Amino acid sequence: MFTGIVTGTAPVIEIKDENEIRNITIDLDGYCEKLEIGASVSLDGVCMTVVSINGNKVCFDAIEETLNRSTIGNLKVGSEVNVERSLKMGDELGGHILSGHVMMTAKIIGKEKKGEGVNLSIENPIEARPYILEKGYIAIDGMSLTIGKVSEEKFNIHIIPETLRITTIEQKEIGDYVNIEIDSRTQAVIDTIRRNMES
Repeated sequence: MFTGIVTGTAPVIEIKDENEIRNITIDLDGYCEKLEIGASVSLDGVCMTVVSINGNKVCFDAIEETLNRSTIGNLKVGSEVNVERSLKMGDELGGHILSGHVMMTAKIIGKEKKGEGVNLSIENPIEARPYILEKGYIAIDGMSLTIGKVSEEKFNIHIIPETLRITTIEQKEIGDYVNIEIDSRTQAVIDTIRRNMES
């Protein structure tokens, strides 16, 4: 489990394709304390399992489902990813509970500087529309964010300067894709209501 409070970014230093699995090595300098093989780490919002550790070089395996459903398949050597270690008992819950199970990707269709912050418009995917509600929660590339104005075609998010400083989101441009994880509690409530209405 994660909170959507990204602690920083890390670079991809090696990518290997082996038997329908892509092995991705990240330089997790500063994030390796008590990190063990089998641990979960959120990379751009995707829950990934540590398969080997060599100093700061940490390897993760991505299967076809992960590569097809998220932006992990677009990573190249030199790409930066958002990093969050998994939630531990007693940790402060500053964002909202995330599983790291990305539902889909969506395209950035607008970007506007607003003072020291940035406003982004993101396409509103058909399969996610029932769960994307103004003032609701959403995770974008692993960042816990509050949704702004919503329409059939798009939804807005407002990024504060601290989030721009500590994540990769400022590097994203119009036409780039981001990972989407909808809020599980919102999904549960909406799905329950829909089932009750159908019956």
